[in-house]
Amino acid sequence: MKNKTDRLNIIKEIVTENIIGSQEELLKALLDRGFDLTQATLSRDLKRLKITRYLTDAGKYRYNLPVNSYYGTKQTVKIIGVNSIEFSGSLAVMKTRSGYASGIAAEIDHNAANAILGTIAGDDTILIIPREGFSRTEITNILSNLIENN
Repeated sequence: MKNKTDRLNIIKEIVTENIIGSQEELLKALLDRGFDLTQATLSRDLKRLKITRYLTDAGKYRYNLPVNSYYGTKQTVKIIGVNSIEFSGSLAVMKTRSGYASGIAAEIDHNAANAILGTIAGDDTILIIPREGFSRTEITNILSNLIENN
């Protein structure tokens, strides 16, 4: 039986190098590599690694590992799939491509935690709740630095 650290590293490797769209596919890949685990354990591992699932342009789902310094890489995060951002009072609503909201919200929560208190994501909409003392302009600038220009 292999240890948890090995399992988490292999999950990251499988998700990065393959198109995996379901927990069943990922579980089979892990079993093929000699790991003995349940679907419940895999689900907890995905949550721990903050792996998200998004809808590809081809209409299929794919798991995605966040790319930022928390996960051991020193790359600048550039979020894709954002359609618009609008404010109502101090709250912001971000419209995304279908299936992208959850992954984008996780990146915002991690990369803008100093300015963003939290996010709530649906399928294609994110409610962004700024921390006290941050203006619309400051929030817009912070989010613009995270979003890839189309």
